[in-house]
Amino acid sequence: MIRAIGAYAVAALVLCLAAGVPSKARSDEIIVFAAASMNNALAEIERGFEAATGHDLIVSLAGSPVLARQIQQGAPADIFISANPDWMDMLEQDGLVEDDTRFDLVGNSIVLIASGTDATPTEISSELDLKALLGEGRLAMALVDSVPAGIYGKISLESLGLWDDVEAQVAQADNVRAALAFVATGEAPYGIVYATDAIAENRVSVVGTFPPASHPPIVYPVADMANRDHPAETEFLDYLRGPEARAAFERQGFVVAERQE
Repeated sequence: MIRAIGAYAVAALVLCLAAGVPSKARSDEIIVFAAASMNNALAEIERGFEAATGHDLIVSLAGSPVLARQIQQGAPADIFISANPDWMDMLEQDGLVEDDTRFDLVGNSIVLIASGTDATPTEISSELDLKALLGEGRLAMALVDSVPAGIYGKISLESLGLWDDVEAQVAQADNVRAALAFVATGEAPYGIVYATDAIAENRVSVVGTFPPASHPPIVYPVADMANRDHPAETEFLDYLRGPEARAAFERQGFVVAERQE
């Protein structure tokens, strides 16, 4: 069961989970907190994993910082998939990550998208006149100081010398899927999202991909949380590295990380 949740809904979700989930989850139930950009891939993986194992996945989706802070506050998450290593680092420093369970799961890229399906492609470089492209419109982005997609987008714009020109026109959303929705519904003519988000939405078109050198590598780490423990968690982590999950991630545009032994 996948729940897509925003910054203001997570606290309510945690209270519901705390009320409905005992201090140690049932051996066949796994609570997964995952970055909002994992929505489509995890929906497919959830079906496959449950069919293969009989276990029940409860997947809660939101911005990585929101989820990480809720885990810090005692949210009953078994597995965390972050869209940025920094948030996993924070939990690891707090002793909330089970030793030797963390690994890099997938990679991603960020793209400039436009509302509609017929936008003209362009090369994204320091020569792009993004302000002229926006006109009077807004540029939809996830929160640029805390949500990974927004952080990567701002870093790219700064490295290309474009940020100062468009900062005043940036419309920030709680997470990357909310930024995507702004563009898909026409509330903003352009936005910066993950390539995987653009694939998942047929009401937008990709204008261009930001150069990989303009931002740090986009890596999604995953780990077992140290607050609870049962064998099904290990089964799920193994499944994430298996061929079925790999195919699901690749269909959604992710680059599967090579396994490090």
